[in-house]
Amino acid sequence: MDSPKQSIDCEQLEMSQVTTFTVVGDSAASGVGDSLPNGTTVGWAYYLAKSFQDPLVFLNASRPGAKSQEVLEDQIPKVLVHKPDICGVIVGGNDMLRNGFNPVKLHSNLRHTLSELKRTGTTALMLELHDPTKIVPMPRLLAQVLNRRIDAVNQVTRSVANEYGAILVNTRNIPEIYNLENWHIDRMHPSKMGHQRLAAEFRDLLVSSGWSLDKVDIEKVEKRNRKESIIWLLRNGTPWFLKRSVDLLPAALILMAIEYVNLKLNRVPVAESENVSFASFAVAQDLEELEISELRVS
Repeated sequence: MDSPKQSIDCEQLEMSQVTTFTVVGDSAASGVGDSLPNGTTVGWAYYLAKSFQDPLVFLNASRPGAKSQEVLEDQIPKVLVHKPDICGVIVGGNDMLRNGFNPVKLHSNLRHTLSELKRTGTTALMLELHDPTKIVPMPRLLAQVLNRRIDAVNQVTRSVANEYGAILVNTRNIPEIYNLENWHIDRMHPSKMGHQRLAAEFRDLLVSSGWSLDKVDIEKVEKRNRKESIIWLLRNGTPWFLKRSVDLLPAALILMAIEYVNLKLNRVPVAESENVSFASFAVAQDLEELEISELRVS
């Protein structure tokens, strides 16, 4: 019979082989766009969790609608108590869609978030935003304003990921990513297929970093018929649009008006005070000095 000390040592060895994978962020982190019939969201993190070869503890603390401030102040403390080995940090879309969007504030929040994870030796996973103007028809002026905001979020995300050594998926570089089968009917969130593809991207990058994971199984899914799409839009899409309109639409109309006037006057469509610069840190040590790039955002 093993002695008590031997039993404890075996138990400690087994626990040391358990990987803890946590997720913080917004609706893209929580799996919106990929739901079970009972309404429970699944998402990329679930598919990635299934591919780990070692025993895994999985905790998703994300919440649809969350902004970077909530991630830093509320979600990160909840997951750090579990001492995660890996943490997905997917946030920025809601910051961008709100009136008064401030990329400097987003940058500060993300730096503090990643700093906390690096302090505990956690590998961070991050994701850049796609370009919704490629799959959602919208007025040209609105598309220009939206693109500048999305570019701002992506530059902040890229800068912070490189600075703190996070694993970063550039959504726009995924082959055929704008195929509509990869997107939920709202065109803002991945579909089940899209979430599976994101999981596969993260899996490949983790394997390249030395983690042992099986391949992510990508299942074909049935498309919604026209009736189901209309029902979804009436039940979910319209309330979401109205809620965002109250918050963002007044600012969007003002920004579109400014955009129109500046285009007519052949001027750069932003004020000097809106110029922001973020360090574009080298990945791995590809560069010996920091590159600074200028960002203009409305």
